[in-house]
Amino acid sequence: MQTDATVALLVGTRRGAFLLESDGRRGSWEIRGPAFAGWKVHHLTRDPRDGALYASVEQDLRGLSRLMCSEDMGRTWQELEGPRLPAGGAPRVWRIAAGHPARPGELWAGVEPAGLFRSADGGRSWEPVHGLNEHPSRASWVSGGGGLMLHSIIPHPEDPERLYAGISIAGVLRSDDGGATWALKNRGVPPWYEPGAQGGWEAGVCVHALALVAGAPDTLYQQNHLGVFRSEDGGETWQEAHEGMPTRFGFPIAAEPPRTLYVVPEGAEDMRFTPGGAFAIYRSRDGGRSWERLTRGLPGRHAYLNVLRGALATDGLSPGGVYAGTSTGQLFASRDEGESWELVAQFLPPIASVEAVVLSTAS
Repeated sequence: MQTDATVALLVGTRRGAFLLESDGRRGSWEIRGPAFAGWKVHHLTRDPRDGALYASVEQDLRGLSRLMCSEDMGRTWQELEGPRLPAGGAPRVWRIAAGHPARPGELWAGVEPAGLFRSADGGRSWEPVHGLNEHPSRASWVSGGGGLMLHSIIPHPEDPERLYAGISIAGVLRSDDGGATWALKNRGVPPWYEPGAQGGWEAGVCVHALALVAGAPDTLYQQNHLGVFRSEDGGETWQEAHEGMPTRFGFPIAAEPPRTLYVVPEGAEDMRFTPGGAFAIYRSRDGGRSWERLTRGLPGRHAYLNVLRGALATDGLSPGGVYAGTSTGQLFASRDEGESWELVAQFLPPIASVEAVVLSTAS
């Protein structure tokens, strides 16, 4: 166990942002917050290149959306200009992603209505990514239950020109030229609906979340409206990876090398809690070919919980930490790759996003 590590959990909730810190033992956590009290925090993330935090926040009462930045781990914040829609106004930002290490200052923002923006200066200015925002299939994109949003952005860890995006409801798109052009990558994933002829059926895919495996940059996983799927060729083709799951429906997915996955299935699309009212997280050690139910330390009865698409995370340590935040304000953590769980925070506002970052380790 890496006892000299410092681990931080970045937690975005419906009523503010919280930061939890622990050492590598991850036995106890100190909580700071909330920042932006009373504001929705759709996503809270850290740029690993310079340590800056970014938060997408929204105020219900006045319909304000803002992008915030902190250079001191959330102790102080400054407002950034943020993306702007062509007709004016700030879109809701669902996801913020740091660009490739070879491109310092590059950030990506996925917004609602579904679109992508790029910044080359650490979020101080933004430009729309026309190749995606004006994609030929756009006429067949459909709003899901949470809206029409670009919720997943994954820059390729080795190739600075390659980038993946996930849109509900359109599917997975990939760019191989730095975002200039985009192609749908949905082969092998069944459509959730049958769109009209204008966009072709291949745009009717309801991807809920994307994950890429460190060390295997062409291996992708998605939690879809219709199950878990795996691609081993950069999204060119997808195969079913949900055999043995109690249901196919769910939202989050997290991955650790070489082939470990975590998901939280739900009973049905209109139920929105784990099957039978018993909270459980599922783990696969073989890339989704088989699954095991993880329950030790989790509430087993009368626990009608769910985990939103951005609220499941891993920390990459050994043994690995896994973290799940619920829409009713519980934050569960495992220090042993899901074998056992602890409740590390409760009575938080509904949790929308969780990210785990290792701030320091032994040299």
